[in-house]
Amino acid sequence: METILTERSPLGMHESMLLTRAYEEKLAALFAAGNFPMTCSSQGQEASAVGVVRALGPDDQILTNHRSAGHLIARGADPGRMIAEVMGKATGYCGGKSGTLHISVKELGVMLTSTIVGGELSLATGVALSKKMLKQPGIVACFFGDGAACEGIFHESLNLASVWNLPILYVCENNQWQAFVHRRETMVADHLSPRAASYGIASTTVDGNDANAVLKSALAAVEQIRQTGQPYLLETYTYRQKGHISFDDQAHVDPSELAHWLTLDPITRMERHLREIAGFTTGELAALRTKAQERIDAALEFARQSPYPDPSALTTDVYA
Repeated sequence: METILTERSPLGMHESMLLTRAYEEKLAALFAAGNFPMTCSSQGQEASAVGVVRALGPDDQILTNHRSAGHLIARGADPGRMIAEVMGKATGYCGGKSGTLHISVKELGVMLTSTIVGGELSLATGVALSKKMLKQPGIVACFFGDGAACEGIFHESLNLASVWNLPILYVCENNQWQAFVHRRETMVADHLSPRAASYGIASTTVDGNDANAVLKSALAAVEQIRQTGQPYLLETYTYRQKGHISFDDQAHVDPSELAHWLTLDPITRMERHLREIAGFTTGELAALRTKAQERIDAALEFARQSPYPDPSALTTDVYA
């Protein structure tokens, strides 16, 4: 049984960000070496993931999207079982049937990962309505990107959540890129949070590359939802440092834009914070990075040694 992580200290969040970065870098290197599945990157968005997820409680549920690695690891998912799932192994969270694009971890309250842009928005209202009608504790956190916020389902979901007073924390990870299309090509405004006002929903935008700031904003948003039972929109303004998917070489990205955002890297910023506030040395910080890489190496070995599903599993976990 996996354990839901609740550590909210800068060090605890930093370790989660390092583990997420090491996980994604490992999968990218394996793809580049050949004969490994493609994955969607969320590199650069680690602070957004850990800051929001660590603000949640054990009774809260999560619906996320195709850039889910940070959300899963921050919640307590085992990287070995995650890699096994990517590789189609029986020890994966969904028995090797979901890959990275549809993974769910019921024991951690991760209801689903949707590869359909905005798909999680269409289901969040149902999950939250169920919680409300059954008088179950907790709220629903729904992660989506700025691309999904350009879909009609974004407006439909917020409208229903407002009308029905549903306990949903909408988290828009505004990472500037919608697959291969820049946000400026599809949106006039820089920020999405003001859209919530038209539905009577409170909202705020936070620096999504500052884990401490994200945690503070997320804790305030979660507390407001618990007190009022009403939805809230939190926009984490961040940046996806890598291409949309493994083969994307980012040839379409302005080098100066990428260089600017790399100076705001969330892991580097947290390391600076740990030096200045907690007195961590360069050697201690380097040891933390090494520890994360070693954990991912062990996770990969676990996945490699895991068996593929028995053919009899082909017809299990399906509706018909």
